[in-house]
Amino acid sequence: MLTPGYTEAEYGGVTVLVGAERGAYPYANSLLVRGTAETLVIDPSLTLVESAPPADLVLVSHAHEDHVAGLGRYDVPVHTHEKDLAALRSRKAMAAGYGFPPDVTEQTETMLRERFHVHDRPDATGFTDGTVFDLGGRTVTVVHLPGHTAGHSGFLIEPDGFLFVADIDLTSFGPFYGDVGSSLPDFEASMRRCREIDARWYGTAHQKGVVEGSTEFGRRLDAFVGVVEKRDEILLTYLGEPRTVGEIAERGLVYRPHVEGPHVRPVERRTAAQHLNRLVDRGLVTEVEEGRFRAT
Repeated sequence: MLTPGYTEAEYGGVTVLVGAERGAYPYANSLLVRGTAETLVIDPSLTLVESAPPADLVLVSHAHEDHVAGLGRYDVPVHTHEKDLAALRSRKAMAAGYGFPPDVTEQTETMLRERFHVHDRPDATGFTDGTVFDLGGRTVTVVHLPGHTAGHSGFLIEPDGFLFVADIDLTSFGPFYGDVGSSLPDFEASMRRCREIDARWYGTAHQKGVVEGSTEFGRRLDAFVGVVEKRDEILLTYLGEPRTVGEIAERGLVYRPHVEGPHVRPVERRTAAQHLNRLVDRGLVTEVEEGRFRAT
C-alpha cells in the first residue's frame, strides 16, 4: 500500500518535498523552487500524486519511474536531459531501457503505468549541461551527471547554494549502474564532479535527504564511492579460479542473496561486465580462455 503526501523542509528559497519513508524507493524527494517570475518542480515523485504544488515548469533529473510518478499532475512544460528524452516521451522506451527479457519488459511497462502512473510525455523537451532556467531572482543550472542513466543530471540552485544530486544518493546500497544506458566510468566521473562543486547544501533524491557543507558531503561521498571499490574486492576474491560473467552474476555484486525478481540477473550481468572491464584494463584480471576470467 503506497503512502502519498509529503512533508516540507526549507533550505533558503528551496523547498524539499520529503516523500514517505524519507524518500526511500518507490518514493523520492521532490523539490519546489520559487522565483519572482516563475516556480518550478524538480522530480515530481509518488509523493505528489494526490497533492501537487502548482508550478510553471517541471525539470526531471532522469527518466526513472520513481522520479516522474507525479508528472501527470502537471500540464506545463517539462524538460529533461536530451539523452533521457526518448524515455520520458515514451513509456515503452522507458521500459526497454531497463534491459529485461521481452516478457519481463512487457510486465515492466504495465508496472510503470499502474503503480507509477507513467504516461507518454511527447511534449517533453531536452536540455544540456549548463542550461540555465531563470525564475527571477533565482536560477537553476543543469549539471550533467551521467552514469546512473546517460542523461542523469543534477541542478545547482543559486543564490541559495543548493546542489541537487538526484540518485548520487549516498545510500549504503551504493551507486547503481545496471541499466542498458548506465556507465560505471561515467558514474565515477560524475561523483568527482560533485566533489568539485562547493555548495552550502547537497540534496539527494532518497533516504539521506539534505547534507549541509562540502566537508560532510565529501565524507559521505567517500563511503558511497567505497561501495564500488568493495564490489571490485569481492570480484577479485571470487576470481581466484576462472569464472564466466554468468557465474559472477549468480554470485552477485549488487543485491543481497535474499533479493529476488526478474530484474536481478540482468542488472548483475551488466554490473559484472563493467567491473570485469575495469579490472582487465588495470591488469588485475585476465581472460584465461574465451569467456572465462581469473584474477592475476
